[in-house]
Amino acid sequence: MVCYRQMVSQYHHIGIGSKKSQIISFRYWVFCLALLLLQCQTITLFSMSTEELNNVRQALDMKVLLNHIYEYQKGVRQMVLFTCNAKYENFATTRLQHQNIEYIIQKAGNTTINIYFGRKQCLDAIRMIVDRPLSQLSPEEDFIIGALLGYDICCQCERFCEKKQRQMKEYA
Repeated sequence: MVCYRQMVSQYHHIGIGSKKSQIISFRYWVFCLALLLLQCQTITLFSMSTEELNNVRQALDMKVLLNHIYEYQKGVRQMVLFTCNAKYENFATTRLQHQNIEYIIQKAGNTTINIYFGRKQCLDAIRMIVDRPLSQLSPEEDFIIGALLGYDICCQCERFCEKKQRQMKEYA
């Protein structure tokens, strides 16, 4: 447990909301977390309490959000889809509002939400397309969403063809 406390202490040293934390990439944090876990040979995830696991999970989820915001602000992404536990909605929306970033929230599951954020033009398209759960979108709508999110276009084409073939078999 000593190693876990050192890991959390070092992890929170920079802090979720600080300016510096926005600059450090998510990959760096995953790498550091993995190194710390490897150094702490006595720790296993099974020895952590549920509360400790939830704290680590929450911190990682928020780091992912902050990394998405950073990439959006730097122009790496035009639109982002972030799925998280609904209990983080207030943190996420406060951060997006503080950064003057437009967003849309959609219920994803019993305890999860989808937060779309990015350029107004992209969000306008999302408002017109995503009026039901993502699993119920047509192959064409799914393709458009993937393209808006900047997914690899060849992979999107492959995914579209697979979904379309399945759809055609269902109607045959």
